[in-house]
Amino acid sequence: MHALANPARFLRIARPATGWLLWPGLVLLAGGLFAGLAIAPPDYLQGDSARILYVHVPAAWLGMGGWTGLAAAALAQIVWRHPLGAIAGRAIAPAGAAFAFVCLATGSIWGRPTWGTWWEWDGRLTSMLILFFLYLGYIGLAAAERERGSEGRMAAIFALVGTVNLPIIHFSVQWWRTLHQGKSISFITGESSIAGEMLWPLALSALGFSLLFGAIVLMRMRAELADLKREARLRRSAAQ
Repeated sequence: MHALANPARFLRIARPATGWLLWPGLVLLAGGLFAGLAIAPPDYLQGDSARILYVHVPAAWLGMGGWTGLAAAALAQIVWRHPLGAIAGRAIAPAGAAFAFVCLATGSIWGRPTWGTWWEWDGRLTSMLILFFLYLGYIGLAAAERERGSEGRMAAIFALVGTVNLPIIHFSVQWWRTLHQGKSISFITGESSIAGEMLWPLALSALGFSLLFGAIVLMRMRAELADLKREARLRRSAAQ
């Protein structure tokens, strides 16, 4: 991690890595969505409406995973004073917020034919909505601190405090009586209640979305580093 503390060294890796993530991600995503929509069978209970899971489930994972990455960047910034910590956080937050929003939107669309309502103050839905608002709060706080020229420590602390919501999202279906179904995949035991012919397109879609998420974060970090470099050049010109 410390080897990437130098922005120039980071950029030498990030430039090619962006393409390595972007293009395979798009191919896997296209393949996963095509297989999920055209090849996988309909769900035996929900029919074709369940096909939205090929977008909804990866969006939910990445909404939560994005905040985990945000917290890791905040930890690197506060504990190790990593110079790219705040930049990584500001790059991750909009992407994570976008996926959290997609999760909420697709969940609402899925819930209409399944539950008979667009929205229910269900434990999983409500905690995911809170995560989306946390993203918006982080984005606003980080932007305000950057405008003041501060290090962004308050935004980093906010990111770490916000991780309290992640186990609430994960365990909400176990802690409270809920309309939302329980977990379908266990990464610990490897068990899955999803049929194999539906699981492999979901895996492709999730991997494609994940690679795309990584590419977006790298592109945003590169863009912000370019902005900082340009601002530093303007300040030097003004001081002469």
